Amino acid sequence: MLYSSVDNSKIKDLKKLQIKKHRDKKNSFLIEGKHLVLEAYKTNYLKELLLEENELFPLDVETNYMTNNVMNYLSELETPNNIIGICNKKEGKLQGNKIVYLDYIQDPGNLGTIIRSCVAFNIDTLILSKNCVDMYNSKVIRASQGMIFHLNIIIEDVENVVPKLKDEGYKIYGTNVMYGKSLKSIEKSDKFVIIMGNEGNGMSEVSKELCDEFIYIDMNSCCESLNVGVATSIILYELDK
Repeated sequence: MLYSSVDNSKIKDLKKLQIKKHRDKKNSFLIEGKHLVLEAYKTNYLKELLLEENELFPLDVETNYMTNNVMNYLSELETPNNIIGICNKKEGKLQGNKIVYLDYIQDPGNLGTIIRSCVAFNIDTLILSKNCVDMYNSKVIRASQGMIFHLNIIIEDVENVVPKLKDEGYKIYGTNVMYGKSLKSIEKSDKFVIIMGNEGNGMSEVSKELCDEFIYIDMNSCCESLNVGVATSIILYELDK
């Protein structure tokens, strides 16, 4: 089918998926570009493909077409792609021995970077607090470079999930520049949770109280702190050695 009008009811419904409450209601989200569409397809999250008319991208999934004006209407990019995917939202579960907990991460670029690094360094589960930026925000998905489709992710508040993990023998690490141990000197645990805090305020008091040990990254004293996405990536790299 060819969609040629932005007033079409389906196109209007798809446009609403740019808003979180509508993504939650429809249990769906949009992605743009060949790379993201292929990652969604390989992991069975892609349920429909929308191509600009005359575009060729053969995948074994329902495919429809749209005119350039409809593509521009649906795109969130300054320079729209000619491929949009409609995806099912993920269903995660708490599993594995290597876990990252994100406490009120707000920047979509940071969350996307952390998702990508979790896949790169073999994290089993990423847990997001309920006040984190939405993982289906288009900027998060683009920053993850499609790795969102390869990572087990759940949403749960720290006080509901971390105490249970602690009781099950997981070592709970937090970050603290003033009172932590050097990342290079800690004794690695087979089962761990790394808690990373908000960009401006760090970990919540509840999260701090749940930690067994605090760590910090050795760096030049001229640099006071690191972006949370960069810091998480360094920590995960060291723990994966």
